[in-house]
Amino acid sequence: MNFAAMMLVAIGLDLAFGWPGWLYARIGHPVTWIGVLIRCLDAQWNHDSSAAARRRLAGVAAALVVIGVVAVLAYGLQWALPAGWLGIILGGVLAWPLVAVRSMYAHVAAVVAPLQAKDLDKARLAVSMIVGRNTAVLDEAGVARAAMESLAENTSDGIVAPLFWGAILGLPGIAAYKAINTLDSMIGHRTPRFEAFGWASARIDDLVNLIPARLTGALFAAVSGRPKTALKVMWRDAGLHRSPNAGWPEAAMAAGLGVRLSGPRVYADRVAEEPWVNAGAADPTPRDLQRGLALYARAMFLLACGLAGLALI
Repeated sequence: MNFAAMMLVAIGLDLAFGWPGWLYARIGHPVTWIGVLIRCLDAQWNHDSSAAARRRLAGVAAALVVIGVVAVLAYGLQWALPAGWLGIILGGVLAWPLVAVRSMYAHVAAVVAPLQAKDLDKARLAVSMIVGRNTAVLDEAGVARAAMESLAENTSDGIVAPLFWGAILGLPGIAAYKAINTLDSMIGHRTPRFEAFGWASARIDDLVNLIPARLTGALFAAVSGRPKTALKVMWRDAGLHRSPNAGWPEAAMAAGLGVRLSGPRVYADRVAEEPWVNAGAADPTPRDLQRGLALYARAMFLLACGLAGLALI
């Protein structure tokens, strides 16, 4: 089956409809279904009284169960699809909720509007929906920087990565990736509860994002209007990021727009003294954040063109 064409159908449906609220109210969303399974395994297998080694082993088992269940179900659905274009279209419908091109744009645009209107409180509230840091202390530049970093990183793990694995493996690829990403977002944290139990989930997420993160950075660089500079800064600064993957799209976007990203940030219980990416450039402004959305749109168009080329091959 033509998996690249299937992913194109999913992108088209996402751009046209998003994930409608009425549909979410009736059946929820595949990611929330995965989340229910993760919470159940966490409650049953992650005991505070257990030794760290035992909790790590339980976390490995939990990750394998979640990924395995999701992949097998997705494979069963794909196996049942008819051949030809009908199967591609139906497969695209099934992959549709696992693509977030439209919602990514909408979440960041919701930050741009109040920033441009000088409504900092509303902008802080909007950006708090997409980042984990303490947004109450952010000034205008901090809000713009947080939103742009989220746009860059989430383009990789929320859009490019699922489409990458979907184009290679079809429904099992995109579904298993979303299971891995959901595991990481829920339990892949360095907290007392999840340091050991979420270790495997975080490591697997790092692994499956290695290629997509670098591909996302290359997409941003290619459409930035200054590809050589963006690629140079990406190669130089990506390793400064605390994540082995997030630095690639962030550095490419920062250089492509001529701004600096990362740097110190405040979380609920600590201050993270992170180095700057593209240090020496200015902080992003609301106008730069709007330009970041335009860069994102061009990158998504290039990604769709790439999928179309694969589909034709």
